[in-house]
Amino acid sequence: MHLPALLPEDYLPDVQMRLVHYKRISSVSDEEALRQLQVELIDRFGLLPDPTRNLFRQTRLRLRAAVLGIRKIEGWPTGATIEFEAKPSVDPARIITLIQTDPQRYSFDSKQRLRLTADLELLEDRFDTLEELISMLGMPADDAIAMSV
Repeated sequence: MHLPALLPEDYLPDVQMRLVHYKRISSVSDEEALRQLQVELIDRFGLLPDPTRNLFRQTRLRLRAAVLGIRKIEGWPTGATIEFEAKPSVDPARIITLIQTDPQRYSFDSKQRLRLTADLELLEDRFDTLEELISMLGMPADDAIAMSV
């Protein structure tokens, strides 16, 4: 996502504890487990600093994407790419619909990569846009048309 997503030293000073928590965060299997881990960190160490909130939000996005067969998401200030597995669970009609509805914004830059062109300079916009796109890819094509218009 090209943003700070970490457990800062001033939040969790012990390097071993940070490594343990990185492992726990990367190993969660669903959003509820991630939410519980987030609550635990807040209870033990206080409110999450921005880079740690980014880490949790990025992990949540990764969990949602994995269900759809998305291998990789990259976000930049000028847009994003979504790389699909060989056989994703996204209906190809959803992708075609997005591209046909807004060809200036969506395109394929290779066989399995959807390219989004947008102003995503603000981190919040980057997350919001990618979360919305992942949601659109996970819904029926007709609903995706309604959301994209």
